[in-house]
Amino acid sequence: MTDPTANGSPDPDAIKAEIEETRAQLGRTVDELSARLDVPARAKEGAARAKDTAVETYRESPPAVIGAGAAVVGLLGLLVWRRRTRPQRRARREVRREARQAEKALAARRAATEKVARKAAKKAARTKRKARRAAR
Repeated sequence: MTDPTANGSPDPDAIKAEIEETRAQLGRTVDELSARLDVPARAKEGAARAKDTAVETYRESPPAVIGAGAAVVGLLGLLVWRRRTRPQRRARREVRREARQAEKALAARRAATEKVARKAAKKAARTKRKARRAAR
């Protein structure tokens, strides 16, 4: 508060001035907080700032901006293409996976068949040797 007057009571004009100053400060604080919380307005402001920056950059160096724009368009095109062909890539991976599994199964069957054939050959060789010994 302000200094009291000579009779010990505060000056009413000083109190009113202090109240008005406090109201004005509170009003500025509320305005600042509402501006910070207004997300759509802040987004529009940021977009406008980016647009102004892009326009200014274009005026300074058009080929660089055109090149950057082409790069962005190319990147977006690549992303769209990859997203659209994702099911096909997954299907190809699945086909390759199944082919590998089939190859492993076939190799295992061949190995088992060869093992059986070797055993049969050994058995036939033993039988042949026994037959020769018996013939002597």
